[in-house]
Amino acid sequence: MLELCTPVIFANVKIMSFIKKNIDLTVALHGIDKLDQILPGKINVLNLWREGVDINLGVNDDKVGEYAVKSFVAATTALKNGLVDVLVTAPINKYNIQSESFKFPGHTDYLNQELEGNAIMLMVQDNLRVGLLTDHIPLNEVASHLTEELIKQKIETVKQSLIQDFSINKPKIAVLGLNPHCGDGGVIGKEDDTILKPVLKKLFEKGTLVFGPFAADGFFGSGQYEKYDAVIATYHDQGLIPFKTLSFGNGVNFTAGLNKIRTSPDHGTAYDIAGKGVADYNSFKEAVYLALDVYRSRFQHAEISQKPLKIKEKQ
Repeated sequence: MLELCTPVIFANVKIMSFIKKNIDLTVALHGIDKLDQILPGKINVLNLWREGVDINLGVNDDKVGEYAVKSFVAATTALKNGLVDVLVTAPINKYNIQSESFKFPGHTDYLNQELEGNAIMLMVQDNLRVGLLTDHIPLNEVASHLTEELIKQKIETVKQSLIQDFSINKPKIAVLGLNPHCGDGGVIGKEDDTILKPVLKKLFEKGTLVFGPFAADGFFGSGQYEKYDAVIATYHDQGLIPFKTLSFGNGVNFTAGLNKIRTSPDHGTAYDIAGKGVADYNSFKEAVYLALDVYRSRFQHAEISQKPLKIKEKQ
């Protein structure tokens, strides 16, 4: 990995050394106090604090949550100011990060506030990409959140991301229905007919290759998802259950729609195996690789957009 990028861990070298010793790693760490001290070819650890922190692996600790937020906020600030190129976040405990100064349910909401754009969670594994119209909200509130404005914004955000981040010129997007069998003509709910279908029709007529709504129950099992560059689910579990079933251990959570690049693994904190040295690192590794791929794609897209080929006028 050191041949592909220069990693900077926003934490404290003492903590990283403790963890390294606990799981018997022999890798060398390079502690730094400022970002201008970064050395290529090294695993750099930026010291964000000097005081000691008690670490009880696998135990929920509000104090440790404060340091997790400190790390995340500092890394986001560095990303925002162009001091680092991409951000890869480790899993975070959504409960012990809450405080008077940080009242966000997770990474994405904070990033959406701090960075330009409209964030949407896009789960990625090779050519399988699953986005969400709604994410961390109770199931009984999903229908009330599905407005024309929201649906348009999310679909257009995914479309733009597929173009600039994945180099797909004319992306095809599938949208899953809210109700079983897309409401069966209104018998099992009217939202698909009255909300989703009209918006998808308008977008398609304006040139966005969006299709659906499709009944969610057989969409993935039948392999229908393979015909599209991205699939957008109406709510969290509708999209993430099939995604993780198909890709668990290798999937990546990519925050599309922002002016900066952020990825993370597709799993949580796994307190039950913390410190045992048995966690599967593949998803985190893929998160780093995807961040690098997206960075290159955006760079190429920006170059092409700034210097389009001139059309020769007819004589």
